[in-house]
Amino acid sequence: MYVITTERLRLRPLTTAGADWWVSLHADGEVNRFVGTYTHEQAAARLRAIEDQWTRRGHGLCAVELTATGEPIGRSGLFWWEQFDETEAGWTFARAHWGQGYATEAARAVLGWGFGALGLQQITAMIHHGNTGSTAVARRLGFTPLREDELLGRPLTVHSLHRDDHHPAVTAARAAGTL
Repeated sequence: MYVITTERLRLRPLTTAGADWWVSLHADGEVNRFVGTYTHEQAAARLRAIEDQWTRRGHGLCAVELTATGEPIGRSGLFWWEQFDETEAGWTFARAHWGQGYATEAARAVLGWGFGALGLQQITAMIHHGNTGSTAVARRLGFTPLREDELLGRPLTVHSLHRDDHHPAVTAARAAGTL
């Protein structure tokens, strides 16, 4: 079952069956610099939590695959953080697929799904300090910094996007620095 498709990507719910893939995605030192590494047991536990969110909330994180080949290249989706009472849009991609616009494409589709079909009013993006790539993606999508916070013992900046600001013209103006 695919939740979202774009011109180049398919997003499908992550399940515990993807634990080996999750471990390998996070094994790269540049990828895990901001999101950490996982043992198989940790990956299975994280994926169980994601499956639970799909069941309880109707959304969660997705595996992102190339439409042309079916190759899994990353993850993106929505994750509700109980301690913040916020839904976050997240994205993490294998280094071989950086710089090709996949994170922006996937996250843009996820935002459309969250604000559209799911009716969310606000979506955050929690970005660890120094993660300039994810900060650039957030800026392109129209997110603005909301607050400094901490997640899993690591400092980060929480960016926010309200459904009223999720419009192509507003997003373009913010990305260009004219709004």
